[in-house]
Formats: sequence, C-alpha cells, structure tokens
Amino acid sequence: MSASAHDGQADALPPVRLTAPVVEPALARRIRVVGLDVDGTLTDGGVYLGAGTDDGRLIPFELKRYDIQDGLGVTLLRQSGIKVAIVTGRESASVAQRARELQVDAVAQDASARKLAAWRRVLEELGCDDSEAAFIGDDLPDLPILQRVALPVAVGNAVPEIRRACTWHLDRRGGHGAVREFAEGLLDARDAWHDAVAAYVASRTAEAS
Repeated sequence: MSASAHDGQADALPPVRLTAPVVEPALARRIRVVGLDVDGTLTDGGVYLGAGTDDGRLIPFELKRYDIQDGLGVTLLRQSGIKVAIVTGRESASVAQRARELQVDAVAQDASARKLAAWRRVLEELGCDDSEAAFIGDDLPDLPILQRVALPVAVGNAVPEIRRACTWHLDRRGGHGAVREFAEGLLDARDAWHDAVAAYVASRTAEAS
C-alpha cells in the first residue's frame, strides 16, 4: 500500500452507528431546539457553597461540576443546526459561565423555579414551539416542561415522576455523560452523527495546521 493511500485511509473516519435508533427518526428530525436542566442533568446535582471576603465584605459563591464530554455533545448538536437552551431554577454565575463556554443559544435562570414560564420565553426567543422541542430533566421542577415537549427525556438519575413523563430514558446519570448520550442518540437517529463527528474533527485539524 502506498504512503498516500495509507494517509487517505487515516484521514477517513469509519461510520459510527448505534445498534438501533433510540428515538423515531421522523421525530428526531423534527427537533429544532433542545432544552437542558442544570442541577442533576448538566451536573451531578451537587452544589458546593462557600464564601470569600472583598474589602471586609462576605461574598458567597457556588461551584458546580460539569462533564466535558457533555460539553462536546452540546457543541455537536449546535454544529448540526439544533439550538440548545439552558433552563434552570437556580441563579448561578457558574451556569452563566458554562453557557458562555458552550455558546448555547439561550439561557434562563429563574430563582423561583418557575421553569415553564422561562421555557416559554426561550421558545419565543428562538422562534420554536413545543412540537419541535426536546427537554432533558431529572426532577419535579422539570415536569411541566416535559409534559408539553415533543421529546421528553429523563437522565439515569431521574425521579420516578420524571421517568413516567418521559419517552426516552437515558442510561447515564446527570453530570456523568447523560447529555452526551442524548446528543449521540439524537444525531444518530437523524443519520447525522457520522457527519457531525467528521466535521468536528476536520475543524480541529484545520485549526491545528
């Protein structure tokens, strides 16, 4: 085999396909926006609370743990033309920072945990409706949204009420790859996962050259 032929094979990614689509392909192709809960979905649900001082004033702060592979899953969804929104019932600078890093399309933080109203505002902002939306959640504040969207999704650590409301039950837990599992499954059902991976790798190769 010539060196050029070998190099060509090295550059070509083999097709990646899950054993079977986990969601109906027609529904998967209809999804234009994906909503993500934060605590228990993008994170493991743990919250680290602390405080520092600034000129003698006590300044509280909050830390959360995010999964890097989840972040790449969000990137692949957005690069495939799917809008991604974060909707949370807590206000946190950590969430705002993570949203900026992932360049999500919308963020709604409502300290009163009235997430449905926040979700409605997000859909209006993005020009979508529930029939074109998926939402991933884990606990009761997510229930009003999950009961309305076309594709309600429960992470592996979701409470029973959430699992009963959802049609797709992820194996992975929040903060431990659940969002990545969703991204792979949705794009695979749309027959777009291989193209998304190839485009991502090509973009990183071009930046490195």
